[in-house]
Amino acid sequence: MSTIAVNAITDANGGNTTSINNTTPNAYNTVGKNLIINGAMQIAQRGTSSTSSGYQTVDRWNNSFGGASITQTQQSLTSGSPFDAGFRNFARMEVTTASNLAGDYAQFWHKIEAQNIANSGWNYKSPSSYITLSFWARSSLAGTYSFFVRSTDGTSQSFSHNFTLAADTWTKITKSIPGDSSIQIDNDNGVGFDVFIVPHYGTTYTTSGHTSDAWQTYSGSDIMTDFAQNWANTLNATFDVTGVQLEVGESATEFEHRPYGTELSLCQRYYYKPSLSASVYLWCFSLDNYTGAHYRAVNVFFPSVMRTAPTGTVSGSTNGSFASGMPLVNFSSDHHIVIRADTTSTAAYAYITSFTADAEL
Repeated sequence: MSTIAVNAITDANGGNTTSINNTTPNAYNTVGKNLIINGAMQIAQRGTSSTSSGYQTVDRWNNSFGGASITQTQQSLTSGSPFDAGFRNFARMEVTTASNLAGDYAQFWHKIEAQNIANSGWNYKSPSSYITLSFWARSSLAGTYSFFVRSTDGTSQSFSHNFTLAADTWTKITKSIPGDSSIQIDNDNGVGFDVFIVPHYGTTYTTSGHTSDAWQTYSGSDIMTDFAQNWANTLNATFDVTGVQLEVGESATEFEHRPYGTELSLCQRYYYKPSLSASVYLWCFSLDNYTGAHYRAVNVFFPSVMRTAPTGTVSGSTNGSFASGMPLVNFSSDHHIVIRADTTSTAAYAYITSFTADAEL
């Protein structure tokens, strides 16, 4: 609830006027409180289904796995608790070839820029200052699962937490996490903080004696407690996630539902794949009385300044003689790409039909 202070002020004629001062902001309506981008899983520029590990479907989520064969997808919600809370999409992993190896793993992985944590208002060095992680999760296999967060600057520190799911039942998970003097977060555009939601880790990564709900120096062989259930060895097992929110404070507030365009713009800082309704043409020509090389170049500006100068892919074609073959594309700027084609032919042209720009963490 907001606290409203009402003050009486004497005006020039001796009368009283009333000023209203909202002294306590409503945390439920705080803009930008969610440090997770695309926590509602609504943006999927790359596609909605993939059998490959990594950044393949839902933007900003490096859904990675090894051992078992898994399909990652973006799915739609039509009813139920997350739907009633305003969610229309979720991310899913599904086991298509089961595996029972110690090195099996499956994880929903979100990387956060260090400067977004450093400037969030969380005093991560103090055990009396908190961030809170909340999300909706569902598994076809009942059991106790885990998530962990990890700082990545300096000596990496991690904090794990176990949670229990009934089969095929959406459950909201919430955990407040204190700061710790061992954490280092740099004020830069590199990875500073990770969030992992884990359907399965084999015993290569877990121990029976792991201490949960406490910060410790990150160890890849002691990330969390052993899993009792073997999700990766259960054919057609599914694990679903949506509504992921990481916010400063000791308690979870309502999810920050951002407009689609706002969420897309935030995602495009890391990955941009324009939807071209027609080819982008680069006309390169030489006049009849000119025999030297000509070139044309265009700048294509990104809708958002990217995290860093991206890497990219380009598709297109040419007609005529070009010194460089396909158009040359320069990805050296975080603002735009430069597309150039060189020719000595009369009325030769080149065009691109698609491109991607990738500046993911």
